[in-house]
Amino acid sequence: MEKELCGCRVIHQDKVSQARDGSLELHEIEELSQIFKAFGDPSRLRILHALSTQEMCVCDLAALLEISESAVSHQLRLLRTMKLVANRRDGNILYYRLADNHVIDLISLALEHLRENEQVAER
Repeated sequence: MEKELCGCRVIHQDKVSQARDGSLELHEIEELSQIFKAFGDPSRLRILHALSTQEMCVCDLAALLEISESAVSHQLRLLRTMKLVANRRDGNILYYRLADNHVIDLISLALEHLRENEQVAER
């Protein structure tokens, strides 16, 4: 059955209704978008990957990434705001770690997807 909705034809109303019923809330979409945006920056992704194995301070992350401590601090501030990393203070030094295992799970899943696609392309 065809219906007009916003000038577009709806061919399968039941599918549209089902998808609408299962839709995410707008605030969830916006927050998910921000998380994926954080993963979209190479420096932030490298920081997150480094923190997946151990906690590290800004100086060590800067040495690893070969960028300034200021640039690392800026990226960590964004990641902390998004609740992707957490920190602890030991004297004057802040040590950063992943906020939880979901962060590395997202990276691992995306990497698995990437590697599977590379294998398929090689065949």
